Amino acid sequence: MAFDGIVIANIVKELDEALTGGRINKIAQPEEDELLLTIKTNRKQQRLLLSASASLPLAYLTEENKPSPLTAPNFCMLLRKHLNSARILSITQPDMERIIRFEIEHLNEMGDLCRKFLIIELMGKHSNIIFCDENEKIIDSIKHISGFVSSVREVLPGRDYFIPNTQDKTSPLSLTWEIMEETVFKKPLPLAKAIYTSLTGFSPVMANEACYRAEIDSARPANCLEETKQLLLYTVLEEMAKDIVNHHFHPAIIYKENSPVEFSSFPLTCYLDFPEYKEIGYESISRLLEDYYAAKNALTRIRQKSVDLRKIVSNALERCRKKLDLQEKQLKDTEKREKYKIYGELLTTYGYSAQPGDKSLKALNYYTNEEITIPLDPTLSAMENAKKYFEKYNKLKRTCEALTVQLEENRAELLHLESVSNALDIAGNETDLAAIKEELTGCGYIRRKYAGKKAEKKQKLVNKPFHYRSSDGYDIYIGKNNFQNDELTFQFAAGNDWWFHAKGCAGSHVIVKTNGDELPDRTFEEAAKLAAYYSKARENAKAEIDYIQKKHVKKPNGSKPGFVVYYTNYSMTITPDISGIELISDQ
Repeated sequence: MAFDGIVIANIVKELDEALTGGRINKIAQPEEDELLLTIKTNRKQQRLLLSASASLPLAYLTEENKPSPLTAPNFCMLLRKHLNSARILSITQPDMERIIRFEIEHLNEMGDLCRKFLIIELMGKHSNIIFCDENEKIIDSIKHISGFVSSVREVLPGRDYFIPNTQDKTSPLSLTWEIMEETVFKKPLPLAKAIYTSLTGFSPVMANEACYRAEIDSARPANCLEETKQLLLYTVLEEMAKDIVNHHFHPAIIYKENSPVEFSSFPLTCYLDFPEYKEIGYESISRLLEDYYAAKNALTRIRQKSVDLRKIVSNALERCRKKLDLQEKQLKDTEKREKYKIYGELLTTYGYSAQPGDKSLKALNYYTNEEITIPLDPTLSAMENAKKYFEKYNKLKRTCEALTVQLEENRAELLHLESVSNALDIAGNETDLAAIKEELTGCGYIRRKYAGKKAEKKQKLVNKPFHYRSSDGYDIYIGKNNFQNDELTFQFAAGNDWWFHAKGCAGSHVIVKTNGDELPDRTFEEAAKLAAYYSKARENAKAEIDYIQKKHVKKPNGSKPGFVVYYTNYSMTITPDISGIELISDQ
């Protein structure tokens, strides 16, 4: 996440244009470390969210309102006392720090005009919202930091406010060649790290971007750069500083296969030069932050909610694999059964030549015309030894037959569990998880809770497949779980539609609706890419995909959800890269 001084500069520009001159109409504190200010300007009413959350500090304009607690916290009441109907004079960012400073004018109890400062520090676990008087003395803060917590700076009422200068960084806006020589180029660190530890407002992402634009490996030691490379990097950093000063911001989110990866206020060419990444630009940095964190929070929430299901599946997979290993070893041991059968037959034929007490018997194996030595139990006769070998043979034969069936069942179970694991990987909402849970319950991995006769009737889950459209205009549907795979293949697809699946690994069923047409090659390739991406082979450079007309795909009676058989299929090897394929809907 590139929530750095450059993004803060972009936010400050947007807030300054939208809010400066406006009056604070409402002040709410919906969360313990969050403020929601409603500000009236000549144009319209705006809402400003300020969050000092340790995990997600933010500042942006929003249209959404949040419910407030019935009793306002003390910090909120203090701000209401001082800042109701106050006017915002300016919004600034000191020296490219991750700090936004609101200068506010208001009337005190005596009717005199006063100035105050509301300062939000967006610094990870050190984030805070601090309210100061005109002399920059702290009136109060949303988090109190005592000397026991921080030896650098106390944030308590009555203390002087200052920005702690613990890292000795230089603002990129005042960067000179001499400063670069004395700081960045003298550090025995990787170049990217030397940049972001020397310049205020630069995150690791932006430091890597500067190196990429200068065509220098970001891992190279900064103190080993040639002068030409040093000059090139300095020029790049100068250009970036000019863009900040001139407010040439281009806020955008970088996506990889429909998942947000990174965002920035400058173009991230270190991503954009690779086809698997795509950029979506925004006019407003506030809108970008809302969309980015909404998408990230959705992914995080689904991951958290799927933890229990993942644990059930991973435990079942581990048991299944251990059982499979044991069964394969046992099956290998049964391979010697034919040897015991031959021993029994040869003893029946040549046993008359064995003497009492013999420990072995040499005999001609009439199957191979070779002489073999048969071990004997000296306490038993030749016929009793033959009987013993036949018993061993029959026991191993029965074991082999039973293990063959068990292995087939275990492999089917393993494949099914891997397909459930794949469904968990691509689940995008709670309905997807509910369908997977229902499948696990139906297969006996989760015990169904009995809640009376009224609850016996199963609720139908409304869960739609992924829907893409090929470059040639053909609709492609991908199942999110095994129930949906069966429904797509055997209820939704027509006989002449094409069916795709990753070969030899768990994955979704992919259906291409032909509408009676002969599909172009490009559509076959795009459907194969989708089949590879929505499978366990998505992390591989290449994946082999089977494809066949749906009418040739069969489901054996009694087989597990999602399991099918087919014989006369085609195959192709493809990269699991779905960039450029239009996603219509995933809900």
